[in-house]
Amino acid sequence: MSEQDYVHLQKHLSGSEKQRWKLQLILADGTTYPHDGAFYFAGRAVDQNTGAIQLAALFPNPGNVLRPGQYGKVRAVVRIETGALLVPQPAVTELQGSYQADVVGPDGKIAIRPVKVGDRIGTMWIIEDGLKAGERVVAEGQQALRPGMIVRPKPFATN
Repeated sequence: MSEQDYVHLQKHLSGSEKQRWKLQLILADGTTYPHDGAFYFAGRAVDQNTGAIQLAALFPNPGNVLRPGQYGKVRAVVRIETGALLVPQPAVTELQGSYQADVVGPDGKIAIRPVKVGDRIGTMWIIEDGLKAGERVVAEGQQALRPGMIVRPKPFATN
């Protein structure tokens, strides 16, 4: 886990919550291992080459399916945010430490708005402030846009 993610987790989870994490193991072929794991411990040091902290988890291994050195990814739900507003990452532009989004109004006119971003979820940003649910944002071609310009938006296709 990255040092930044670890620090964030330490601020938001108590020790007992970390112990209750339900961890899933994604095997090398992309399938999910059928048994949940549990957080075991965090390493003492940050790897200076990668900026990562080693975390250990325990998974039951009936039938000895899991082998030493086997590749896999571990995922965990660390928090649930209900009603989160998600927008594609390309729709948010960073400018000198602040973030903004180009919003298409009901009349098709562009407005540039400052936004407060939260965590990234896959290829999406959580927007904490600056946008409302249902507003349309521009995800491609922002460089050519100016406030007040009229556009005809098309749906954004994520890969």
